[in-house]
Amino acid sequence: MQLFKENKRVMKIKQQSVLLLILFGTGLAGCRQGTDKADAYGNFEVEETVIAAQASGELLQFNVEEGDRLQAGQMLGYIDSTTLVIQKQELRANIAAVQVQRVNIAAEQKVLDAELANLQREYQRLRKLLKAEAATQKQVDDLQGNIKVVQRKKEALNSKYIVLDAQVEAMQQKMALLDEQLQRCRIINPLEGLVLTKLARAHELVAPGKPLYKIANLQDIYLKAYVSETQLASLRLGQQVKVAIDDGQELRTLPGKITWIAAEAEFTPKIIQTKEERVNLVYGIKVAVENDGSLKIGMPGEVYFE
Repeated sequence: MQLFKENKRVMKIKQQSVLLLILFGTGLAGCRQGTDKADAYGNFEVEETVIAAQASGELLQFNVEEGDRLQAGQMLGYIDSTTLVIQKQELRANIAAVQVQRVNIAAEQKVLDAELANLQREYQRLRKLLKAEAATQKQVDDLQGNIKVVQRKKEALNSKYIVLDAQVEAMQQKMALLDEQLQRCRIINPLEGLVLTKLARAHELVAPGKPLYKIANLQDIYLKAYVSETQLASLRLGQQVKVAIDDGQELRTLPGKITWIAAEAEFTPKIIQTKEERVNLVYGIKVAVENDGSLKIGMPGEVYFE
């Protein structure tokens, strides 16, 4: 009986000790919140860029994985371009055929030039004979007619040059278009950054505009926070602020700068405040922070206005 009373007394002392610790901890937390309460809260975000296909066909190669760090101009794969290559080869053959026609026309021109030279010499001889009454006017007229026929043939050949040149120009324009389309079949990463999401895989059929992956530059990270209407009046673009993040057992502060302030109010996002506070209207702000490698997308942060 005595042992039972002793155990009961010890249990009561332990319960009182635990209650005191809870009250003491609550008091400390209340004191800290009262003195170090941040002006705004939010999460770190980045501007995501969706890279899409620029050609249609089978995605033959696609060397991208989530978490990869890519450089601008890095080749990641290519889309099937067999049809475009065949069309380009056909255009080259057509251009070569046109060049052969030009050679043939040049040969015909040489023949006509020689024929015209002979006719003109004969015309000069007949004119002398006509003055000596050793030739008739009909002979001279017939020869003039032959000369005009040869000259017209030369003019017709020259016009063929114009047509052929126009054909070559059109085919060269098509060739340039095919080169552009072939270039778009190569998947070239346009900007430096980290691959956030892979949206396509090798051997899938893609079309222009089909998203392939999402990329973001973590150096351009910012804290998206929310402020009340009363706080808004004291804020300005370019204002220097302090951003605090969890660093183990304490907060670490980083310098930041306000780069964007919303022009319209919105209801407080669910991820930021409690259900009761979500009915309040707030304004979003973006605070640019230099990333030393410790900041990650989605990390919470606090803002202290200076």
